Amino acid sequence: MRLRVLLASCLFAVPAFSADPALTIYNQQFAVVRETIPLDLKQGVNTIQFEGATAMLEPESVMLRDPAGQRMLRVLEQNYRADPISLDALLRRYEGQMIQFQIRSGDRVELVTGKIVRAGDPQQRVYNNASAPVAATQPVIEVDGKLQFNLPGTPLFPALGDALLKPVIDWTVETDRAGRLDAELAYVTGGFNWNADYNIVQGDSDVLGVIGWVTMDNHSGKTFTQALVKLMAGDVNKIRPRGAGGGGGMEFMASMGAVSMNGAPPVQEKTFDEYHLYTLQRPVTLHDKETKQVEFVRADGVKSAVIYIYDGAQIDTNRYRGWNYDAIRNDSSYGTQSNPKVWVMREFQNSDANHLGMPLPKGKIRFYRRDTDGRLEFTGEDTIDHTPKDERIRVFTGSAFDLTGERKRTVFLNDMGRRSIDEGFEIKVRNHKKEAVEVRVVEHLYRGLTWDISSHSDAFAKTDAQTVEFRVTLNPDQEKTVTYNAHYTW
Repeated sequence: MRLRVLLASCLFAVPAFSADPALTIYNQQFAVVRETIPLDLKQGVNTIQFEGATAMLEPESVMLRDPAGQRMLRVLEQNYRADPISLDALLRRYEGQMIQFQIRSGDRVELVTGKIVRAGDPQQRVYNNASAPVAATQPVIEVDGKLQFNLPGTPLFPALGDALLKPVIDWTVETDRAGRLDAELAYVTGGFNWNADYNIVQGDSDVLGVIGWVTMDNHSGKTFTQALVKLMAGDVNKIRPRGAGGGGGMEFMASMGAVSMNGAPPVQEKTFDEYHLYTLQRPVTLHDKETKQVEFVRADGVKSAVIYIYDGAQIDTNRYRGWNYDAIRNDSSYGTQSNPKVWVMREFQNSDANHLGMPLPKGKIRFYRRDTDGRLEFTGEDTIDHTPKDERIRVFTGSAFDLTGERKRTVFLNDMGRRSIDEGFEIKVRNHKKEAVEVRVVEHLYRGLTWDISSHSDAFAKTDAQTVEFRVTLNPDQEKTVTYNAHYTW
């Protein structure tokens, strides 16, 4: 980090300051950076130049203030320049000019002079008549009156002059009195992200071992050395520029977390406003273009259950996207396609009693099972959303090989005059396993909000406003048929 304070165009050198920076990384492609910068100010107007911000800083988010609130510090003007020196930047800078190129052939070194006709831009795409991207624009160099689309050798540019080595913020600030001030700089920057990943290992029983990692990515253009890092989980509203891509009150218990040598967990969790904040308990260095992982949860003895679900209605979501109830009621074929697959779900409770009990951030969850030879085999993966404490986690791991289902409609009476529909279905599930299993037959009442089950072959439970569930037990090689009729009114 480089910082210079100027007064009346005179430079006052300030020694480099290396206090630990602080990062709060959001899982929405951005972060908040906070660091302390030392200022030696004179009373009145000062000009400050700061080198050390990220290359993806949002200039309008910058705040420079006295954290103690004991000194007036008013920013009169701020300028942010983020085009540091690079090969592409220097080619653009000297476009249209003559420079020398160094060509090596074994021990022989030759200098040739060429004109940079076009600097090129590896990020800019040119398009054909069909508006399809063809290629990045290439540099064009003229040597001895001839054009070529590559650099003839290593370019030798003139001295740097006022070229930037790092992004720079220039401030004009006014203060009410002279003296040193450890000012706080805070800003929002792109180029950061984090996500959670969970690895779950199952042995011979349904007891699981859970290991959770947080993965942090830094593509901000700056390395943060020994930074204090917090991770914010939740859906924070963040307005993104047009065209930009996807840019609880309890302590984390040592008994459930990965524990360091001094007995403290590596990550502490707490409620923050409507979100959850996970704080790394030791400083970490995040290099630019680096991915870093930290274990944040480890739990053994997590009790779980395998659940088989047959959701037989195969709905073409692309075809029916945007349909309302009127359109669905007038399409007699809606929901009549049958799905033959029975889903395998894994379910467990995120509770203290089940050796978990902390709010879990959303992320990918992978399942492994030990074979008889003791080796781990991958058995499926899914994603979970942000899951509060004491909530149930249910994830899809795949389709059952030895369980099948079929579903067909048996009744459809649409009485538009009386504003009612009667619809009935027959669902068959078959078990080809060597042991008995329970299958949960899930049916969706999708023709309207007001309905009742007028007849049914088996007991059912209403799981939400438009879903019912039949639980059937099948012995080995047994087939079971479930029937029901639904009556809709509107």
